[in-house]
Amino acid sequence: MWPYCIAVMLLLQQLKNDQQAVIAALAKRNLEAAPLIEEVLALDERRRALQTELDQNAARANQLAKSIGQLFQSGKAQEAEALKSETAQLKDLNKQIQQEMDACAQSLQEKLYLLPNTPHHSVPQGKSAEDNETVFEAGRIPSLHQDAMPHWDLAKKYDLIDFELGVKIAGAGFPVYKGKGARLQRALIQFFLDFNTEAGYTEIQPPHLVNEASGYGTGQLPDKEGQMYHVGVDDLYLIPTAEVPVTNLFRDVLLAQNQLPVAYTAYTPCFRREAGSYGAHVRGLNRLHQFDKVEIVRVEHPERSYQALEEMVDHVKKILDALQLPYRILRLCGGDMGFTSALTYDFELFSTAQERWLEISSVSNFETFQANRLKLRFKDEAGKNQLCHTLNGSALALPRVLAGILENYQTPEGIRVPDVLVPYTGFDLIS
Repeated sequence: MWPYCIAVMLLLQQLKNDQQAVIAALAKRNLEAAPLIEEVLALDERRRALQTELDQNAARANQLAKSIGQLFQSGKAQEAEALKSETAQLKDLNKQIQQEMDACAQSLQEKLYLLPNTPHHSVPQGKSAEDNETVFEAGRIPSLHQDAMPHWDLAKKYDLIDFELGVKIAGAGFPVYKGKGARLQRALIQFFLDFNTEAGYTEIQPPHLVNEASGYGTGQLPDKEGQMYHVGVDDLYLIPTAEVPVTNLFRDVLLAQNQLPVAYTAYTPCFRREAGSYGAHVRGLNRLHQFDKVEIVRVEHPERSYQALEEMVDHVKKILDALQLPYRILRLCGGDMGFTSALTYDFELFSTAQERWLEISSVSNFETFQANRLKLRFKDEAGKNQLCHTLNGSALALPRVLAGILENYQTPEGIRVPDVLVPYTGFDLIS
């Protein structure tokens, strides 16, 4: 669980010092935070009052112990026994106070879990995806031939992906990749990893399940949207993204300043229940319960984390440019931004056959939100411990990239393979 003494106290200090600023920032998320913050501060005040009472009772208990010893030595047994009775009553009272204080601290922690990260000042006001800002657009949208198909029909025509077989084995959202489809999938994974490692990211192969502490550390728990698959017998969670295990490598870690920045990349399958997702917009590869993704994660000095964010955005741009796919970048508004993020850029790929944009990557700066939960710190030049900033990004999520390649690269002769992938696939045309 979240270490109360560190994480909670740091958050409380921020709320006390900058209460109105936090309320104003969270308003960008369309969250009326004032009542919750007032409740949090009231709980903290009550907890501190109980602690003071406990401390006073402890001091009184020490005084009584000394007096009892002195009275027995003086032969005043009757008076000593009277004080012993008061000591017993004090002990019972302290037990009640401690129980109330523990309940108060637990409630305080649960309330704080409900507070999302405060948005960066550049985050636009807005309620939904329609209010996101397009900040960049690149690539040529191809003109497809008359008989062009969406990717799910292409997958069936060329025997690349079997969605029905996945339903038989596991359920909807668990596709089976076959033949050249499987090989193209593997080629994308290898290309992304090679691209990331050449840019200085160290490759990590993390576990695909995490414990509760890891889920709380990166903000996936408590699971407010029902996205996590839970293995109840062992109390473990299937990862929704490699961000969770990779970032948790640094839980309870104190880094030296010269160890920053840290840059990791990892390929993992990802598992998301995607509760409540139905309809045509989730057809084919558009929305899955299991999918492959290559992630990039950075741990940065607070003074350069936003420079690092721009570097990560540029990195993902280069990948998409290499694939020669049409895409755009959105700065997410407060109402569409993830719970843990301070600022997020979404990359969207244009699906020509579907005639719509599909999200393929999110690049986010969490500032100290995750580091606070993780107790991830570094020792600065003055020898003082400071919280790091954490960042992550998809580089890239495979299903919709694969869908985009199948749709945008289709020709009457077959599906062309992007030039950069041919060395990995060993073929340049699916026919």
